[in-house]
Amino acid sequence: MIRQIAPQFFTTDIPATLAYYKEKLGFECLGTWHDPPVYASVARDQHAIHFRCAQAPIAYSDKYADELLDAYILIEDADALYAEYAAHGVEFTRGIANMPWHSREFVVKDCDGRLLAFGASL
Repeated sequence: MIRQIAPQFFTTDIPATLAYYKEKLGFECLGTWHDPPVYASVARDQHAIHFRCAQAPIAYSDKYADELLDAYILIEDADALYAEYAAHGVEFTRGIANMPWHSREFVVKDCDGRLLAFGASL
């Protein structure tokens, strides 16, 4: 039985990424490895994201126009989380809205340009 899947995102700056995920998105650091850190993990509500220090992959030029998501995160209350993130100055690429697929969601652009969708069932 699968209990959890943790994405592993690449970043060129582990400390900056950890600061963003803590200060902007409300995640807590679970740990870092090596000094300077080359790997780290964060969690919120018992769900983890891992980060590995590496050169950025070649970007897809239409990533934002095509809204190519890096992760879709299921949440309980989209309005509350949207308000929390807005208060922390998070950059949204799509504001909160009800979607035709029976979800209320929004999309965040993180500090490394990843697109994270947050959605709650209607």
